[in-house]
Amino acid sequence: MRALRNRTLNLYDAITLLMLIGIAVLIAYTVRLGPLLAGPGAQQSFGFAVSLMFLMAAVVVHLIDRTYRVWPLGRRITPTPPGPVTARAQAKFLAVLILVIGAAAVAYVLGGLIA
Repeated sequence: MRALRNRTLNLYDAITLLMLIGIAVLIAYTVRLGPLLAGPGAQQSFGFAVSLMFLMAAVVVHLIDRTYRVWPLGRRITPTPPGPVTARAQAKFLAVLILVIGAAAVAYVLGGLIA
């Protein structure tokens, strides 16, 4: 059982290391692209690189979460049970949602004015 656990942890470590190297390569690539208006495919290439970085970061976070929460190490972190839904919590959620939508609208308008 211990050998199986060590082999699985080594696999998780290798995948995490490869993903971090991939993220570093993609960061170097996006920095090397320079201004986004330099070429016809630069914006699309930049978008692909950024989306791959986020995808790889999600895989790294998932592997770390699985390593510390689930088999083979056993569950070490127990999530807290959710609290009851109250009117105050719903009002706070709506206030934050309105704030985020307002900030997005302002950013959209400013982006349209600047561009």
